[in-house]
Amino acid sequence: MRRDQLEHAIRTACQIIQHSEVIVVGSQAILGTYDEDELPAVATMSIEVDILPIADSNEETARLADLIEGVAGEFSSFEQLHGFSIDGVDLDTAVLPDRWRDRLVKVQNANTAAPAGEPRFTGWCLDKEDLCVAKLCAFREKDRNFVAALLDVGLVDDGVIAARLSRVPDKHLPATERALSWLTSRGWSGDKI
Repeated sequence: MRRDQLEHAIRTACQIIQHSEVIVVGSQAILGTYDEDELPAVATMSIEVDILPIADSNEETARLADLIEGVAGEFSSFEQLHGFSIDGVDLDTAVLPDRWRDRLVKVQNANTAAPAGEPRFTGWCLDKEDLCVAKLCAFREKDRNFVAALLDVGLVDDGVIAARLSRVPDKHLPATERALSWLTSRGWSGDKI
């Protein structure tokens, strides 16, 4: 996926739910920090953008996520036309450390504006290390490969990831312990927290 496709997804999701802002929580959130030409290929392989609507309750968030999914999700005419899909997600989709909203990366430019130029929509992308926390808590092979690729080229900091893993809610302790063990197996020494 490319940065312009992420921007298109942000604009489309905002238009579908008639909100001015959304949060990008999946792997394509990395495009909020880096352009695709700065990233290893594995970091941009996904052809879906996970969008978290901003709402007052998780029930409303889930309702809005379903709207996005229905219009632009997998197998939709949107995906057929543009070559990528938009997955609506809710607050339970990603495991994140405390204060993650304080570190969101803003994506807003001409590509996130409506066709007539107004209004401008905003996509808030997960911070690169918060994204890695979410990926390591999910711990699927593709998630580990994503984080490993970013670590290998020095685009994320294992010490920051480890510190943020320690600030994930306690109910996810098994996931954070597994993630910390994985970081250790990759050479993180534990001295950077």
